[in-house]
Amino acid sequence: METLQSSLDMINRELRKTIPPVYFLGSLLLMFTLSYFMPVSHLIYIPLRVFGSLVAILGIAATVWGANCFKREGTPIKPFESATTLVRNGIYCYSRNPMYLGMLITLTGTWIALGTFSPLLVIPVFFYIIQEAFIKHEEKILEETFPDEYRDYRDKVRRWI
Repeated sequence: METLQSSLDMINRELRKTIPPVYFLGSLLLMFTLSYFMPVSHLIYIPLRVFGSLVAILGIAATVWGANCFKREGTPIKPFESATTLVRNGIYCYSRNPMYLGMLITLTGTWIALGTFSPLLVIPVFFYIIQEAFIKHEEKILEETFPDEYRDYRDKVRRWI
């Protein structure tokens, strides 16, 4: 069991060498490719596909709002840089990870807008990479950097929603 955990830790370190927006854009590209070349089945038809576009726009808005909160507080957005402030205002009152949540919502909306089954397969993989390689790692760093403040925040606000 310990060997499996050390292997997973090594994989997560490798995954962290690429920043989350690259995984997000790669996921979008893969979703469009799968929908075009291997649609498997058309599950969703208009007008629900239009609704998917609106969901995707909502996800982009959540991501931008979260990034703007970081900018206003003057703390780095990149996961590899040390946080100077624990951001708890704005959209961070509702989710500890609104930028990642926004990306996930955008992928979900894109899947609905594309209307085929195959792009759905990308979403759980993206979720796993973000959760295991980034969020859990960032939470450890935040707990070390802002011990009491982060624990209090973590107890009041959920990781996703």
